[in-house]
Amino acid sequence: MIDRLNVRQHSEDRENSLSIYAVKSSSSRGREREEDSCPIRTAFQRDRDRIMHTNAFRRLKHKTQVFIAPLGDHYVTRLTHTLEVSQVARTIARALDLNEDLAEAISLGHDLGHTPFGHIGEDVLNELYYGGFRHNEQSLRVVSLLEKNGLGLNLTWEVRDGILNHSKGEKSLFSSDWGRSNSYEAEVVKISDAIAYINHDIGDAIRAGIISENDLPRDSSELLGDSHAKRVNTMVRDIVENSWAVSGRVETSRRPEIAMSTEIGWATDRLRNFMFEKVYKVLSDNAVAQNARDVVRGLYEYLVIHEDILPTEYLSYSEETERRVVDYIAGMTDRYALDLARDFGLQA
Repeated sequence: MIDRLNVRQHSEDRENSLSIYAVKSSSSRGREREEDSCPIRTAFQRDRDRIMHTNAFRRLKHKTQVFIAPLGDHYVTRLTHTLEVSQVARTIARALDLNEDLAEAISLGHDLGHTPFGHIGEDVLNELYYGGFRHNEQSLRVVSLLEKNGLGLNLTWEVRDGILNHSKGEKSLFSSDWGRSNSYEAEVVKISDAIAYINHDIGDAIRAGIISENDLPRDSSELLGDSHAKRVNTMVRDIVENSWAVSGRVETSRRPEIAMSTEIGWATDRLRNFMFEKVYKVLSDNAVAQNARDVVRGLYEYLVIHEDILPTEYLSYSEETERRVVDYIAGMTDRYALDLARDFGLQA
């Protein structure tokens, strides 16, 4: 019989049946500050809940994924992207007998540090701030410091590691040369992130009239499928089959990997390269994108001079003016950044 006063213990016991490669919550490296365990939730379940209740998570609904201030209601935002990554990651983790709760927590926190206007805002801050800016590092800063008025969320080491190391950059989806996180669950999130953005960005680009389904590379579509659902299904199934050794059920002499097969990975890379050439580059060169760059640059330069305008809580996050300004701007939604720029007279 389950001890109703300690459901967490029962959940931890069930984790013992997971893959030998799975991270068990009871074996976590712990938190930055020691605290009592929850009687109901495992450490990773608790991290997931803490992330979902943050202001940073709520703001994702008004942050750009790819299309800035789209007119339609069905375009992907940073929040819906995050939820799609979580869904894909949970499916893969469950199929491979990995820790689904850990994968979900990392997924939900991976983009908390993203700037307004998506990667455009990230690129501008990286150019302006002498210390550089990368959204994965800012996501870690959000959960470790900026939330809860400077206290942070006190997440487990495994979730923080997964958030920091979730970016694949432009590396191939089926090669093993893009570096590794310290858990297979984090690797699952990394590849799930790519699956999510490639496929929902195709949908948004078609919705915006930039491309049509028929424009997609034919050789890629023949392997992956001719619809969003078919493509996602093919990619996920291929990862599960190609990574099956991770479940611990297949003997292997090599270190297991979370990766696509060469054939499906090639088709996915082909699709992603097409999106960079025909969609992302087009969007990054248009007038809306240039205006977004001007807004972020203008806010940074103005706030560095007028630091007294910053909300008082940002004074305690750093002793450096530029770092405070970066934290403030990175946390803004698209709408808030535009409104503030108008208030400062930075936009007509």
